[in-house]
Amino acid sequence: MPAQHQLVVLFDVDNTLLDNDRFGDDLADRLESLFGAEQRARYRKFYEEIRDKAGYADYLGALQLFRTGLDDDPKLLEMSHFMLEYPFAERVFPGALEVIESLKSFATPAVLSDGDVVFQPRKVQHAGIWDAMGGNVMIYMHKELVLDSVQRRYPAKHYAMIDDKPGLLAKMKKVMGTKLTTIFVRQGHYATDAEGKVIDPAPDVTIERIADLLALDEAAFHSGESARTAG
Repeated sequence: MPAQHQLVVLFDVDNTLLDNDRFGDDLADRLESLFGAEQRARYRKFYEEIRDKAGYADYLGALQLFRTGLDDDPKLLEMSHFMLEYPFAERVFPGALEVIESLKSFATPAVLSDGDVVFQPRKVQHAGIWDAMGGNVMIYMHKELVLDSVQRRYPAKHYAMIDDKPGLLAKMKKVMGTKLTTIFVRQGHYATDAEGKVIDPAPDVTIERIADLLALDEAAFHSGESARTAG
């Protein structure tokens, strides 16, 4: 049975540790430059349909659907190369890897991400996040539904979850209660979309950027029963 940790700090990936919105913009630009605006919109339609049905982003799955009718176009292989070799290490937010390293003095950091089983792990590896976490990486289809599995894999007295989606943090808080400290990082379009909305329960801690975690002491990661804000 895995040894119990005192504190496990769980990190989302997209728009939490790295700028996935920037990747999305670059992907759209490449699609348009190779295939035109109409085909770019067609790819986006497939992407959104898969995301709405599966509940997570599947960029490669959308590309598989996109290829229909374009099988003789050699530019499809250019898109494959673009996606698989994208420089995700250049999209890691400033201070993100330093945050992971600093936490190791009093906690066990780990990735807890939604995503497909091929592209999302590759993204984490190419970004340098996999190595920074020492291989502590979990990728599920719906992470808020597998919290029992997370706790079995990394048993701990307390957990903290850092994510750019406050609604998802609220769902996790309702399951784990005071055993979980929720930390909302206001980065990316999901964070912007949440502005003005009532989130219940509200995040325990709110920060503006991932590097702000460097200014928090260990107690902040245990503040599951009272809200704190770092600025």
